[in-house]
Amino acid sequence: MRYRKLGSSDLEVSEISLGSWLTFSGGVEADATRACTEAAFDAGINFFDTANVYGRGAAETAWGEILSKHPRDSYILATKVFGEMSDTDSGLSAAQIAKQIDASLARLKTDYVDLYQAHRFDASVPIEDTVEAFQKVVEQGKARYLGFSEWTPEQIQAAIDIAGPDLFVSSQPQYSMLWQAPETEVFPLCEQNGISQIVWSPLAQGVLSGKYKPGQPLPADSRFASDAMNVSKDRLITEPILEAVQRLVPIAEDAGLTLPTMALAWVLRRGELASAITGASRPEQVHANAAASGVELGDDVLAAIDAALDGVAVKEPTLAANAQTGVKHRA
Repeated sequence: MRYRKLGSSDLEVSEISLGSWLTFSGGVEADATRACTEAAFDAGINFFDTANVYGRGAAETAWGEILSKHPRDSYILATKVFGEMSDTDSGLSAAQIAKQIDASLARLKTDYVDLYQAHRFDASVPIEDTVEAFQKVVEQGKARYLGFSEWTPEQIQAAIDIAGPDLFVSSQPQYSMLWQAPETEVFPLCEQNGISQIVWSPLAQGVLSGKYKPGQPLPADSRFASDAMNVSKDRLITEPILEAVQRLVPIAEDAGLTLPTMALAWVLRRGELASAITGASRPEQVHANAAASGVELGDDVLAAIDAALDGVAVKEPTLAANAQTGVKHRA
């Protein structure tokens, strides 16, 4: 496993990290969650990413039980705030941030998280309020560093204008061979300000495994066959996308790689990335994903990938799910 510096922080995170979005929030059983987490340690993964809203606390609770058995300095822990935790609890007001960090720490059984992230931007709250509330979390020692997920360039710049480029060390956008939207605007702006990318869904929720075949039923044991984990099915399980993914299979084979390894190596080719956040429901998937660390793709392979995905990959700046536009300032 190789490691990369996370933005302007002193953290060195594994190139492949483990996330808990659809899996450990209820998609898989407790024994599988534990087995996958322990497999991550075995594979050299030191970076674990979750959020309060994943299963409304379920993912944090699961990891609190498992990670607390390991020395606290043996892993780097990230969580997020924004999503709806109850009918009255959501967003990025100062009161919500103060409330939710304490609740997350209790579930995670730790005194601090290494990275606390705004899960989305809250355009209903003055950005000054949000920034100051996050800064207070750091001042109180409840988080070491701050990040954000799926903010627009305008929103990123507004925060930097208020608190400087050292406010955030990470950006967490969706990024994969099929979703290249952050490359043109978000990546350059963050790089200029010392902010690393820790990308989610680098395997397009398993579509880039190649197991979903055009015109064939979904595999019974797959994520998209599960009612608990089939988010984005309508966007990703389309004939043009599945046909394009099958065009990638021989490219990977000719390079001596599996398709998932090639897909992860493709996102890690970018120096702006610190880590690719992967999900897993079985330990062997964790080890397979970890094997992508250090794999480099030749120019001929990259050119073949571009050709295979022509007309299918999302390349223009595109608003992510649940993302908001605009910035509210104090009157």
